[in-house]
Amino acid sequence: MAPAIWGSTYLVTTELLPPGRPLLAGVIRALPAGLALVAVTRRLPRGSWWWRALVLGALNIGAFFALIFVAAYRLPGGVAATLGALQPLLAACLATGLLGERLTARTVITGAAGVAGVSLLVLQADARLDALGIAAGLGSAVVMATGVILSKRWASPAPLLATTGWQLVAGGLLLLPVALFVEGPPPVSLTGANLTGYAYLAIVGAALAYPLWFRGIRALPPTDVTFLGLLSPVVATALGWLVLDQELTPAQSLGGLVVLASLVVAQIRRPQAEAVPLPVRDDAVRASSTR
Repeated sequence: MAPAIWGSTYLVTTELLPPGRPLLAGVIRALPAGLALVAVTRRLPRGSWWWRALVLGALNIGAFFALIFVAAYRLPGGVAATLGALQPLLAACLATGLLGERLTARTVITGAAGVAGVSLLVLQADARLDALGIAAGLGSAVVMATGVILSKRWASPAPLLATTGWQLVAGGLLLLPVALFVEGPPPVSLTGANLTGYAYLAIVGAALAYPLWFRGIRALPPTDVTFLGLLSPVVATALGWLVLDQELTPAQSLGGLVVLASLVVAQIRRPQAEAVPLPVRDDAVRASSTR
């Protein structure tokens, strides 16, 4: 559900938010939701979780939003989304080193299929490339994959909503000075559509989606979680077709099917081998039946 919700961010941003303020949108998306969750749970970090919450908030929220902003401004959306699709492969490699998980051929193949599917879905033939934009796009994939792996490695003793609130607050506070420096102060006047869009990002896109995301990280293998992130460009493309009447080509349809197939294959777990009962001698059976 969380990546599907995030797939609606493009529609909300283009149709409801003021143009040229993506960092402000990131701050409004993270900080109010995080403060609300902390106020509701009334739980603050303890001990090492002060710096861990700061690190996770920077990776999952602050640094990720900032790098995505740079990539979005310097690259076509299709290129940025394709670079983001590298997250499952990056997470699988990190999980091998940090969590001791085995990197399987199926993970590599499905990860490559996911990248190919996203490329068909969103990448345009005339897409221009920019070195700084590519570095930012790759950096966003790296920090997000690292945040997922560390969220799995550092199991928080606090309730899920409290841990989510800490990360949203930390990420929002780190992003706030960057937004003020790059974009300047917030707009003086906001329309009703602007307020609706910001409320959607804060309530649905953060306060609802991020607890679901971190709940998924706790319950599932981390590589499986990052594969689910590929749903975002699929939902964004589908909403553009349904709501904005954008054209959907056969290649894009094929790309969407490839992405969905890679998601399904990535989630399938091999059944454990059933235990084979040892042969029992007849005299042992007779002795057991007389007890």
